Amino acid sequence: MPAIQSVLIATGSYIPEVKISNLEFLHHTFFEKDGSPIKKDIASIVEKFKDITGIEERCYARPEQKASDLGFLAANAALENSDIDKESLDYIIVAHNFGDVAHNSNRVDIVPSLASRIKYLLQIKNPDCVAYDLPFGCPGWLEGVIQANYYIQSGDAKRCMIIGAETLSRVIDPHDRDSMIYADGAGAVILEGRVGSEGILSHKTQTHASEHALLLNMNHSYDPQIKDKDIFIKMNGRRLYEFALSHVPHVVKTALDKANVHLSEINKVLIHQANEKMDEAILSRLFKLYGLEFNNRSVMPMIISWLGNSSVATIPTLLDLMLRGQLQDQVINKGDKIVFASVGAGMNINAVVYQF
Repeated sequence: MPAIQSVLIATGSYIPEVKISNLEFLHHTFFEKDGSPIKKDIASIVEKFKDITGIEERCYARPEQKASDLGFLAANAALENSDIDKESLDYIIVAHNFGDVAHNSNRVDIVPSLASRIKYLLQIKNPDCVAYDLPFGCPGWLEGVIQANYYIQSGDAKRCMIIGAETLSRVIDPHDRDSMIYADGAGAVILEGRVGSEGILSHKTQTHASEHALLLNMNHSYDPQIKDKDIFIKMNGRRLYEFALSHVPHVVKTALDKANVHLSEINKVLIHQANEKMDEAILSRLFKLYGLEFNNRSVMPMIISWLGNSSVATIPTLLDLMLRGQLQDQVINKGDKIVFASVGAGMNINAVVYQF
């Protein structure tokens, strides 16, 4: 019997309407981790941030929107771009890190799950459509794709929707310069089991928790004058950068080896939009593993300059924009082999090799 492949049949995304440029941060007061004021000129801090991350602006959700609302809009777009009945979905998997966080709050709300909320907003009646959440750091959406592939390969499911939705703007410390990285957004895909050569070829996931679990964590504001109990997303940027460069290329190579695909056969690498310099360094290390030079920047399409880092939403949003012809000089053609890769809190890393 021919093998069943997990095939991407539709994508959708939602890019929030509130645009925040780097200039918005010029009035902020930033502190070091120890609570001492950063003495550098704020304009030079913002300029250096742009040079390192590549971020010039980012998008935030409107005050009345929560992550589940963004996820619903992306999911609805994916359904509209498909020719399927929404009641035929077997799974709705929603990746996120903070649930629904209200405007002017940083309190996590995950009861009921975002997946159940989105299923409700989609008005899917079928009780056999199982909806659940997947908190897995920034690689959560890609891990949802991997889980959906298992369901399809096992015969448990024919169609799965995987959504990444996040409102990181609600959980950032305005006195931490790293807050400039984060953004809001949502992306969704529908996977279907089909016979053929296209689809997921392989995947690989790792969790490096024993030494690196706390590189991203939640902690109090860096402003020593703030005495409340609120906690915000924090990261050890330098060590995270070093970790990613050391480990992500090898995870990607393992996935490629499992698929018996050489890096030279890969048309695009869709990597989590975390930090432009870091992503470029990761690709350079990956190419060196094959004795190659990373000298074709178009292999790694980037949207971080205008969308920032929206965590689980970055890769599905990038994919949707490419497939809908929304990125200049970036297309995916039938037969192309693509690598998806992500790294984030946990510390988790994953990679998927896919043929269109």
